[in-house]
Amino acid sequence: MTASRTDLFARLDALGIAHTTHDHAPIFTVAEGEGMKDDMPGGHSKNLFLTDKKGQLVLVSAQANTRIRINRLHSAIGCGRLSFGSPDLLHEALGVRPGSVTAFALMNDTRGKVRFVLDTALLAHEIVNFHPLGNDATTAVSADDLVRFACDTGHEPLILDLGALAAAADAAQ
Repeated sequence: MTASRTDLFARLDALGIAHTTHDHAPIFTVAEGEGMKDDMPGGHSKNLFLTDKKGQLVLVSAQANTRIRINRLHSAIGCGRLSFGSPDLLHEALGVRPGSVTAFALMNDTRGKVRFVLDTALLAHEIVNFHPLGNDATTAVSADDLVRFACDTGHEPLILDLGALAAAADAAQ
């Protein structure tokens, strides 16, 4: 069964994770959320659901303005070339739809099929912001608590400097 926003908040509460949520109109892209950043301090995320040809699933959570080279990311994380996962695969694996991809959806991956990659630029913020399983709200938690939440779901993050990976890929061309 797919977790709801209420289930997420109950899990955060059970873990002793302080959280604040701001309701807003649905946001589907990072650009659409730009105007809301002033009301919500901290790092704002972009989240990519990726897969390789062998069926490995990867959730990448990065600082909203971090450039990600998915055509080069695979070598850094040890899998095949990555592409975006289909909406059906996203829903099957993480229980969310496009526009609502979030690190909080890791709680829906009870079989541990999704690898979690987390950007160092996002973790540089004391507070980080993610959708609470739907794109009509944003929930803020501490960066440390995000990592603790992910580990509690069985998804210890692979922490990478995604901006540096993209810059190195650009320099190599």
